[in-house]
Amino acid sequence: MKLLVLNAGSSSLRFELFQVKGWKVLFKGHIDGIGAKNHTQALSLALKTLKSKEVLSHPDELLAIGHRVVHGGEKYQKPTRITPPILRDLEKLSDLAPLHNPPNLEGIRACQKLLPQIPNIAVFDTAFHATLPEHAYLYGLPYTLYKKQGIRKYGFHGTSHAYVSEQAIAWLKKNRLPHKNLITCHIGNGVSVTAIKNEKSIDTSMGFTPLEGAVMGTRAGSFDPAILLHLKATAAALDHLINHESGLLGLSGVSSDVRPLWAIAQNPKHRDHKKVLRAFKIFSYRLATIIAGYTAALGGLNALIFTAGIGENAWYLRRDICAGLTHFGIKLNVQKNRATIEGKLGPIHASKNSIPVLVVRTHEELKIAMESIKILQKK
Repeated sequence: MKLLVLNAGSSSLRFELFQVKGWKVLFKGHIDGIGAKNHTQALSLALKTLKSKEVLSHPDELLAIGHRVVHGGEKYQKPTRITPPILRDLEKLSDLAPLHNPPNLEGIRACQKLLPQIPNIAVFDTAFHATLPEHAYLYGLPYTLYKKQGIRKYGFHGTSHAYVSEQAIAWLKKNRLPHKNLITCHIGNGVSVTAIKNEKSIDTSMGFTPLEGAVMGTRAGSFDPAILLHLKATAAALDHLINHESGLLGLSGVSSDVRPLWAIAQNPKHRDHKKVLRAFKIFSYRLATIIAGYTAALGGLNALIFTAGIGENAWYLRRDICAGLTHFGIKLNVQKNRATIEGKLGPIHASKNSIPVLVVRTHEELKIAMESIKILQKK
């Protein structure tokens, strides 16, 4: 039997089809142009693609459809089989993730319309962080804001953090190394760091929204909120500033993509050279300080893990981040660190005496598929 995983966004529908036995990937693709077409039309195109590729001849081959849903709030902390009441309940959470949850739910509705006989399972980005202790998830705001409006740290990228931590633990066990205290760094256009103790998230850098924490591609990360009062702009203008005009894009004035920025960083004669170096320095410094802070939350560190587009590929940023962490016993092997440009992922630390540093390719869709099957097996 097979299982389909959907990641329905505001501009595209990403999908991946798995053979459940052995978790073989049968096909992976995406449909762009959401807006010109709706999610139902996009799903129809995806199903036609799967049929034309001869990997899904009939929908009856599907055991279930797993969906990435960004925000589950406090109520939905585990993968959940979607029913009409639950879907209505999830709609109420859209205010907590207005850019992500509405298209996620549209993907579910499209499946209910085109594939009404197939179970839909929601797997929440926030779920892995449901184990955060109160002292980690509460802000220094009036407690009534939490009780009445649910204002607290929720965390995101949970599916990715869960997957790569499991992979890292397996490697550490195989090599008979301690695995109690881990820090995972999901570094893509969005960036989050998670402290994991005994396989549970105990703190994470993203907060009430994905804005908090590290400097990101276009997001500012954490900063003094009084700056927003000082700017005296409209809410819409401020939202656009801190979510879409800041981060690496705002600091460099060039791009949010580290690849063209790295090319400029290597060219001292480029007019934007100094601005890019400054942006990279701030980016790496903020990440290093977050990682260092989480060693206190954990009471030690057994391994540091990098994942996602930048974390897996930008060896120069891993180098710069880890350069600020040598006093913890973190030291990279220069050749192994750079070898990831050839697709070689794995340990990149200097020696057996160094804290293990691993590069692990994330596979959120696989984790969603595996979590979805668990729900079906409980029936």
